[in-house]
Amino acid sequence: MVFKRRDRRSPVQAASEFVYPRGGWTRAFHYVKHRVRRLPDTPERIARGIGAGVFAAFTPFYGLHFLIAVLLARLINGNLLASLSGTFFGNPFTYVPIAVVSLETGHFLLGTTFEEGQRRGLMRKIANASGDLRDNFLSIFTGREADWRGLHLFYDEVFYPYLVGGILPGLVAGVVCYWLSVPLIRAYQLRRRAKIKAKFEAIKKKAGAGGAALEKTPLRSRPKSR
Repeated sequence: MVFKRRDRRSPVQAASEFVYPRGGWTRAFHYVKHRVRRLPDTPERIARGIGAGVFAAFTPFYGLHFLIAVLLARLINGNLLASLSGTFFGNPFTYVPIAVVSLETGHFLLGTTFEEGQRRGLMRKIANASGDLRDNFLSIFTGREADWRGLHLFYDEVFYPYLVGGILPGLVAGVVCYWLSVPLIRAYQLRRRAKIKAKFEAIKKKAGAGGAALEKTPLRSRPKSR
């Protein structure tokens, strides 16, 4: 296939490049920024797509951010490719502050408490929930009794507060990114159009100068057409 990688990556390489892309996060950020600016669409639709992607990064549905971003972009008439690029807002450097802000906001809105011990036990709760899913799935074949306590605790103290609390900061971050993106994208598109126009004018001028020089050349000196 045309878009297939020639050098197939192993699962370990794919995971390591997700955490730290080849060339570094700075290069990856500039690549995404360059791709977004060159999208053939209006600045408003591109910016709405970016906002949808940023909002999706504040949801606890890890692994589904691309799908959520595309659905939101379609809902608000945003650019779909820009929405995928907007999910870049969620990365290994921002996932922790996003999770903390979303959890604290969610517990505040729900009237529960987000204690310091819960921050330290966040990964433990995730591990316990994952262990419950694995063990309960195996219990179907082994006859062991299913235990959902770890998953239930994870839902009550992490997932549901995260889901509720991510809406407000996600909206704020998405709207801010929208208003910042519109003038930047518009300025870039205008500058790019001016460069393309100047390039075509130069080619046209050069072609016109060549035609004028050919007209001044005596007929006997002109190259014969075959």
